[in-house]
Amino acid sequence: MRPPRRVTTAARRSAEAAGRRGERLAGWWLRLHGWTILARRVRTPAGEVDLIARRDALVAFVEVKTRRTPAELDRAIDERRLARVAAAAEMLMAEYAGPGDDIRIDVILLAPGTRPRHIENAWIGS
Repeated sequence: MRPPRRVTTAARRSAEAAGRRGERLAGWWLRLHGWTILARRVRTPAGEVDLIARRDALVAFVEVKTRRTPAELDRAIDERRLARVAAAAEMLMAEYAGPGDDIRIDVILLAPGTRPRHIENAWIGS
């Protein structure tokens, strides 16, 4: 017996495409600011990290959020989402960071007609 097919709606496909475009734009923006992109869309049992980037001795695990309007950006990220990214980052640190590297969780918020908003060190673990 085959497992049930996951239903993908047009709205979901559109949101997924917008998210991928946002991740590409965020990667481009980071590279313009001196970062090297180490990986994209890395999945772990704890969750997914959209971008992993390095600049000198700093490795950033980056969550990218794309919204339709700038007003929606204020609600795009919350503690629960950041905790999931932090848990995934913890699983990936040994692979992407070396001894002496600093590590942080960043967020890049994107909306049409606005510059990317890069929130550095967005997660201060509890």
